[in-house]
Amino acid sequence: MTDATTAWNTYSSQRPERRPVNAAGEATWFNWTQYTDHGPDAGLLDLQSGDRVLDLGCGKGGNAAHLAVQGMTAVGVDISPVQLRAAEERWGNTPGLQLRQADALSYLREGDDPFGAVYSVYGVMWFSDPSVVLPAIRERLRCGGVLAFSQRPAVEGCYGCQASYISRGEDEDPLIVKRWDYEPEDWECLLRKHGYTNTRAAVLGAPPGRRKIGTLIVQARA
Repeated sequence: MTDATTAWNTYSSQRPERRPVNAAGEATWFNWTQYTDHGPDAGLLDLQSGDRVLDLGCGKGGNAAHLAVQGMTAVGVDISPVQLRAAEERWGNTPGLQLRQADALSYLREGDDPFGAVYSVYGVMWFSDPSVVLPAIRERLRCGGVLAFSQRPAVEGCYGCQASYISRGEDEDPLIVKRWDYEPEDWECLLRKHGYTNTRAAVLGAPPGRRKIGTLIVQARA
């Protein structure tokens, strides 16, 4: 299995930068899906100005920066220094934004300050064993706080731990990381098993005229 830092540094080089503005002309915005200007906004996190929120696998920082601009204290954690360098270059002067290079589970376990919400957009929740990461997140959520995450829906019949491939050069084998896939109802069961309530999981369809792959969006409360 590929070292996580190497894998996500490689992945970072393949990802385009976030556009200067979205379709509404906004310089910061929240995007849960793989499609631009599509899907719900940060309201899923049920935050108030001044709340602390944690982005697990923040990548280049756009979602966390948006929450900071909205008045939250937004902590973005990522294992990749390449991802975080890009985040610092674009968003590093944003008041309320804190960027940390760390393994997500280590970060969760080593601190004790509570968060009003924890989220992952195609990030740590997709690439971590839920039996390990769900309890760790719950320990860091305040009572009633929200966990929300998004990722691609599972392929029918392919559930649990899967191999996920990150392309490299034409003459190089892809890098391999683990990911975890489940149907929406199975995610709800897993969340309830680990003490979460108000669980909701559903697949949001792709925008009209786009590819047919939707986005799995999951929400629960501690």
